[in-house]
Amino acid sequence: MNPARYPPGTPAAPRARPRPGRRASTPTNRRAQIAAESAAAFGAHGYHGVSMDDIARRLDISSTALYRHFPSKYALFRAELLRLSGLALRAVELPEDAAGWSPRQRLDHVLGAIVAATIANRPTAALARWERRYLEPDDHQEFSDQFAAAIASLRARIGEVRPELDGHDRAARAVSIFAVISSIGDHHATVPAKTLAALLRSTSWALVDADLTDRHATATAHRSPGRPQPFKHELVLHRAVELFHERGYPNVSVEDIAAAAELSSASAVYRYHRSKSDLLVAAFRRAADRVSAAIRPATAAADTPAAALGTLIELYVSGSFAERALTFVYYAEFRHVEQTDQVTLRHLQQLIVTEWARLVVGARPELSMGEARVLVHAAFSLVVDLGRTFGDDGICPQDTVIQLLEIIILGRPLSR
Repeated sequence: MNPARYPPGTPAAPRARPRPGRRASTPTNRRAQIAAESAAAFGAHGYHGVSMDDIARRLDISSTALYRHFPSKYALFRAELLRLSGLALRAVELPEDAAGWSPRQRLDHVLGAIVAATIANRPTAALARWERRYLEPDDHQEFSDQFAAAIASLRARIGEVRPELDGHDRAARAVSIFAVISSIGDHHATVPAKTLAALLRSTSWALVDADLTDRHATATAHRSPGRPQPFKHELVLHRAVELFHERGYPNVSVEDIAAAAELSSASAVYRYHRSKSDLLVAAFRRAADRVSAAIRPATAAADTPAAALGTLIELYVSGSFAERALTFVYYAEFRHVEQTDQVTLRHLQQLIVTEWARLVVGARPELSMGEARVLVHAAFSLVVDLGRTFGDDGICPQDTVIQLLEIIILGRPLSR
């Protein structure tokens, strides 16, 4: 979310001329400047990728001056995340004159506010999605409570427009709308702001208005009890991904991975993978290969772009359900991949998104490639958000997730 949106302070006349190269500011202004710069740094590099010295250098001040305003990096991180959750909560509020509006007008106002707040704060939107697990327990609870209240309010607005939907259906749509809109923080697809706002708003309305069928065709994927034990290098990778998912990559050691894989020592990990970072890269390649391998056979077997996308969506969702931890790590831990590997992995991701986007434009020629890319990114990350929110509790099974992705990508669920 955009650090430039912090409320400006009221500057007072300086008592002395500022030192060359430094701006004169009041303590209120300086605190806001520090918060804004730290938010930008966290948005670009994640919580663990930023130090207080980094923030001080961005502001051209000393670390001592920085500590006079904020006691720690965590205090800055906490302030930004709670600001984001507060923005979400305010976005779903209605003005006093909304009592005379129709249900659709009230919901449209809320959708517009969520979209506007997210676009205005796009640089740090991803923090709320992937870095919130680094909040301390009490702060995490406050953050979660605010977002839960925002989702509950959106769910109520959806219920006013679609009173025939049950509570689970409304909840799935509310979570999906927040996920689709906030997904713009995960990528850099360039679309003019007005076009992006209109696209996110229309996609949100498509999620509200669509009728989801109850097909019960696909059960939630679980590992078969009789599945053979994987080779040791596969087991090490699997256990590492589980730990990265549970604790976050920076909080996992090679010793932790060795213990989880039942190896005799940390050095035994290096028989199978060169380093902890090599394990992370292997996880990213596994996730990317799963998606890319399906594109050619799906397009070759389909008569239309929409049909090809239908197949790709089903394969993507089933693969994500089967390896939820891997799918989450793919989104949450990219900043921790070494720079040289990031270039290769980002190029592969761009190729995948482009191939999907071409099919989207083929099915919906009114969309530009930029708009199609936005929708593909939204669909990919939605699976993670729904899985993280609902798990295997039956509220959002595979069939429902497939249809929600079809609505995002194609504007409607496919008939089968």
